Amino acid sequence: MTAEMIFVAAMIVIMLLLLLFEVMRADFTVFSFLVIFLLTGVISTEQALSGFSNVGMLTVLLLFIVAGAIQKHGIIENFVNKILRDSKSPRKSMFKLLAPVAFASGFLNNTPIVVTLTPIIKNWCQKNDISPSKFLIPLSYMTILGGTVTLIGTSTTLIVHGLLVQAGLDGFSFFQLSVVGVPITIFGLIYILTVGYALLPSTLGAKEQIREEVKEFLAEAVIEKDFDYIGSHIIDASGTSFKNVYIIEIIRGEERIFPVTPTTVIREGDQLLFSGTLNTIAEIQKQKGVNVNTGTNDTLESLNYGDNYLVEAVISHQSSMVAHSLKSSMFRNKYNAGVIAVHRNNERIKSRVGDIIMKPGDTLLMLCGQRFLEEHLHSSDFYVVTSVTPPESLKQSRVKGWIAISLLLAMVSSVTFGLLTMFEAMLIAVIILLAFRLIDAKEAFSYIQVNVLLLIASAFGVGAALTQSGLAQLIAESMVDFGRPFGIIGIIIILYIVTNIFTELITNSAAAVLMFPIALEIAEQMNTDYVGFIVLIAVASSASFITPIGYQTNLIVYGPGGYKFTDYIKVGVPLSTITMITATFIIYTVWF
Repeated sequence: MTAEMIFVAAMIVIMLLLLLFEVMRADFTVFSFLVIFLLTGVISTEQALSGFSNVGMLTVLLLFIVAGAIQKHGIIENFVNKILRDSKSPRKSMFKLLAPVAFASGFLNNTPIVVTLTPIIKNWCQKNDISPSKFLIPLSYMTILGGTVTLIGTSTTLIVHGLLVQAGLDGFSFFQLSVVGVPITIFGLIYILTVGYALLPSTLGAKEQIREEVKEFLAEAVIEKDFDYIGSHIIDASGTSFKNVYIIEIIRGEERIFPVTPTTVIREGDQLLFSGTLNTIAEIQKQKGVNVNTGTNDTLESLNYGDNYLVEAVISHQSSMVAHSLKSSMFRNKYNAGVIAVHRNNERIKSRVGDIIMKPGDTLLMLCGQRFLEEHLHSSDFYVVTSVTPPESLKQSRVKGWIAISLLLAMVSSVTFGLLTMFEAMLIAVIILLAFRLIDAKEAFSYIQVNVLLLIASAFGVGAALTQSGLAQLIAESMVDFGRPFGIIGIIIILYIVTNIFTELITNSAAAVLMFPIALEIAEQMNTDYVGFIVLIAVASSASFITPIGYQTNLIVYGPGGYKFTDYIKVGVPLSTITMITATFIIYTVWF
């Protein structure tokens, strides 16, 4: 190994460790190492910037807008509500739901599908005394599997397509991956309806658990005339009388003050609703002039009044709040919302809400206004998942929704028949959506997940460092030497496993970009057609079932489903094994 190869290998290992332990946001991590490789001369400026102009990455950007336009107008909700309306049997309902969801995932970004359907499914499950945890992981898994059927089903496939084009090779045709995607989707559905269903836990979602625990951490305090801080600001009392508690709102006669800001003035007779641990509530009880009622009759639903809404928000692994506390990130001021409780790994974190360091997958139960729902519905910081009926201003025309879907199908047809490239088709679709005011420019920008695009674009440069340094060739030679005694099928399986492990530990897009040059090198070493290896990379980097962090949809359902990390392992390992066996067999048969 040369000195440059050793340096690149060391940097890649450090990067993977930082991604694994979520030291900072994934996009910042990968972008930082892109800058390191650029400044140290491992890659040129053109190679560092190649990802930002790659046709696959730009197509993903446009698809975010098209999928957002369809999501906005409520077509998906209407369809699912009709499916579930008369269904009572869990498994029959699951089949009626998951089959069309898998199909839709082949043509729409799966993230908005899961974001949209999670609250609908939760409501239906609660009405029919079915645990939401029996449905939400299957929802995520089937959107992942369904996304492997077409070129636009997942961003991962589009990224690999873009890498092929960038390398001067033929990209994927629209249905080229269907030969693998359709069988693994069918086998995956059969598994989920049988063995997988039995392995799924029966647990409450985060909001339901918090509702059960409300007596433990929600309390009222009435300010009496001998309280030392009457006429002072809340912040003046926060270090003493209200230390380590989170004041949710103040009830003052007929007025309800929310959100409570540091400069809110305390008045005699104010009724403070706050959250804290049993110990901190006990400390408040000792304060002169504060009459605490720990047996409050307030429920979570009592907070839901007027223009206020109870909202569950799942912290994404792209969130700017990751590795920061709610207090240090100025959450209340930034979002004009109050966090009532935080759940992690199916348990409420029993510490002061404002001091909790956020991690991907954390579920926040918030009290927020209509403005929050309007401005942050598509925020990359978190996925808003609420069972409360949205404000009327968020309900849009179903006719416009069908127009958006018809436009997407027309563009897909044009690509299928070779009239347009995928990038050209999506560009035309976005222009039409804007021209006919099916969405406005502000909405279009809100649908774009900038953090995801930065991660993808930066990963291109990191992948170039692997190739440029010769490390990709060295890794490929090692994998070929190791798998040669087992024949080509052995090498196929090894490549699949390595790619899949990367996907589970970091992210699907980063795994695909890192493994792409290695797959091309293996094809060259074996003197075989590259297509089979590249299809394998596209499928293996999409098939993330074992951890909640490898794929966005797994993370979205993590908190709302009340899951533990081990639930993904228990249900996901058999599905991952089935997918690997099916995919590698088909790829070996078709391309080798």
